[in-house]
Amino acid sequence: MKIRYVTHEFINKTLWDQCVKQAVNGRVYAYSWYLDIMADNWDALITGDGSYEIVFPLTYRTKFGISYLYQPFFTQQLGIFSTKKLTPELINQFLEAIPRKFLFAEINLNSLNKPDPRKWRVLNNTNYELDLIETFEPIYKRFSSNIRRNVTKAEQKEIRVSDNVNPEDIVKLFRENRGASLQKLKDNDYRRLLQLVYHGIHKQIAFSYGAYTKTNTLCAGMIIFISHYKATFLFSATNNEARDSGAMSMLISQFIFSAAGNHLTLDFEGSNNSQLARFYKSFGAQKIEYPSISINNLPFPTRQVFRVYKKLRGVRESKES
Repeated sequence: MKIRYVTHEFINKTLWDQCVKQAVNGRVYAYSWYLDIMADNWDALITGDGSYEIVFPLTYRTKFGISYLYQPFFTQQLGIFSTKKLTPELINQFLEAIPRKFLFAEINLNSLNKPDPRKWRVLNNTNYELDLIETFEPIYKRFSSNIRRNVTKAEQKEIRVSDNVNPEDIVKLFRENRGASLQKLKDNDYRRLLQLVYHGIHKQIAFSYGAYTKTNTLCAGMIIFISHYKATFLFSATNNEARDSGAMSMLISQFIFSAAGNHLTLDFEGSNNSQLARFYKSFGAQKIEYPSISINNLPFPTRQVFRVYKKLRGVRESKES
């Protein structure tokens, strides 16, 4: 099997998107238009003579003359996508084919990518998914007592749910609350997010929902992309009033009610954060792991400096979270 490294300008995006659409592990994050919006730059590893059977997007940046692979915001899982059966041997072949010019990498693969931990530095991440093929009633019965209590509380406080909310309002709600202390998301990241959402709305795969107080104030919102039989919980926002009223529990419950009974999975997109993980699990969602890998081929002096930088960045981000 020949794996080709293809720079961005030579990628046939029609064939690329056909592969992602038909892939056994396809996800919305891997479409060319999604990557074009969210990644600073991306090239690819591709197999297939005249066709694209297996693809691996390489999202990268260059700093101080060093090119490195990174995980763009709002792209939880990338990695290798295939129209054929994926094997650990195949995954390892693709990882070994990453060009040496990328001296450093910290990237997420997807849940069907199983790299050999003896060959790669692998970290398993936590995701939660809820199968919506059943009708709402049995799904609701598996909600935790706390979620059901929150839904009742929201009803008593006359929280109203809307399925046609301006995405800018949801992003604004986030920036005024959780985002106010989250320094790693910059203005350009929010602009990209909104560009992505409007592109998804144009394609009729992105949907924005909101919960309003009885005084018609938005207190919770969420943005969902539907692709590959998955409803991906891409972005959400709450304020203190939502947390007091149980509005987010009601918002998610209402979405589940509207989507239940279909060949669809609600992908909560996380989380390694134990508090969020507990919240998602409370809807009856099942834990699904996906791997991250790190590669460090930096020369020794640069590697030492980078380790110090990583430690300092880790301290800063822990204070922000």
